Amino acid sequence: MPELPEVEAARRAIEEHCTGKKIAACSVADDPKVIEGVSRADLEAALFGKTILAALRKGKSLWLRLDSPPFPTFQFGMAGAVYIKGVAVTKYKRSAVSDADEWPSKHSKVFIELDDGLEFSFTDKRRFARVRLLEDPESVPPISELGPDALLQLMPVGDFVESLSKKRTAIKALLLDQRYISGIGNWIADEVLYQAKIHPLQIASSLSKECCKSLHRCIREVIEYAVEVDADSNRFPIEWLFHFRWGKRSGEVNGMKIEFITAAGRTSAYVPELQKLTGKQSEEVSRKKSTEVLSDKNVDAEEPPPSEKEEAYETSKKNRISSKGWQRNMVQ
Repeated sequence: MPELPEVEAARRAIEEHCTGKKIAACSVADDPKVIEGVSRADLEAALFGKTILAALRKGKSLWLRLDSPPFPTFQFGMAGAVYIKGVAVTKYKRSAVSDADEWPSKHSKVFIELDDGLEFSFTDKRRFARVRLLEDPESVPPISELGPDALLQLMPVGDFVESLSKKRTAIKALLLDQRYISGIGNWIADEVLYQAKIHPLQIASSLSKECCKSLHRCIREVIEYAVEVDADSNRFPIEWLFHFRWGKRSGEVNGMKIEFITAAGRTSAYVPELQKLTGKQSEEVSRKKSTEVLSDKNVDAEEPPPSEKEEAYETSKKNRISSKGWQRNMVQ
């Protein structure tokens, strides 16, 4: 799923290769699920003949500023992507459209030809993206509802620490809330929590100041680095969790086991050896494990008796073991 670095890479590519040029032709797919709130004919008419002045982004949304409104906006969803013919635009992990596909792709939702012959396309194979035509994108939903951009508007560390102290929700759920910070998705949330050594289910308000500061630093460093390399995952540091978190398969990162849980409704990769629940949450987990251990012992004690031939001996042996187990439990 494209997140802030992937969308920023698309924005920069459009900014570099398409701004200052006029739209000479435009073709919009007949897909009302993706093309939202405007007909294909009206969107084509609104774009034709306009000059692209800038490509703008907030969080995971991108829009084009033309020489007059309205402006097209692109919410990338799970597989939205920008392709420019003849230009290498970094593709994110699990990109749905391959270089071997026809041009323009059959999954193209908006295809544009510029007055110098350059062509670009917004594609979406899975159809969770949204393309809209808005008079002032920043003043209306969904962009107006976004929180501060994680790259351009990350709150100062002191404000971040204070803000987390008031949040009674799991930290990963908070990071994924685009109204709180915009641009962080599943892989970035997993990465920054791993690097900050914070369990994804840890309640935000229970984090120490040092943990909050570490998380703030990791958010800034991970996003800035990913943007610097145009979201090219082959250039991400080899020690990042990113390289080992895909597919829900058991594996290791830096010699430590990766496990998967559900956090905020998303499959979440984390490293139990580093990312431990703390405070009351840790105590609750410990109590739960103790209960499970006792339950397992009770189940063992209720197993069927041994064979008839050895019944007397095995019954006596079982009683001795049960007695010792009870004594161990009492000591615990």
